[in-house]
Amino acid sequence: MNIEKRVTELVEEKIADMPHLFLVDVKMHSNGKLIVLVDGDSGIGIADCAAISRHVGFHLEEENVIEEPYNLEVSSPGIDTPLVLTRQYEKNIGRTLAIKMDDGTKREGTLLSVAGDAITIEETIKQKGKKAEVVESVIPTNNITETKVLISFK
Repeated sequence: MNIEKRVTELVEEKIADMPHLFLVDVKMHSNGKLIVLVDGDSGIGIADCAAISRHVGFHLEEENVIEEPYNLEVSSPGIDTPLVLTRQYEKNIGRTLAIKMDDGTKREGTLLSVAGDAITIEETIKQKGKKAEVVESVIPTNNITETKVLISFK
């Protein structure tokens, strides 16, 4: 049985009645660490993480899914975790993003909107000898290799 697939099913089952929450990722590491990342449209609380952890842990034990010792960790994605789901982009509208493109270039801008398979950012373009100009750019998500939210401490 695929552990990650079973854990995904268990998490989806638990959050089915919590529409504000969504599963981001499930990873079983070779060191026995089973990491479940869950987020919410307005964040996720410790109580929700604990409830999901209890549900998943109980069923994994009951079904004896994992033979070796493991450590189950349910949390929200950290601030340095790249955005992967459309829902994560939507949640971060208005924030500044650092985007790595598939051609190796990097872009930075404020996320204005998310539509299907593209995002729109407002970025400052600087050209030699010209005044910097603020433009709206539509970026197809399939051209993005990584997106992270930039946190400003100003």
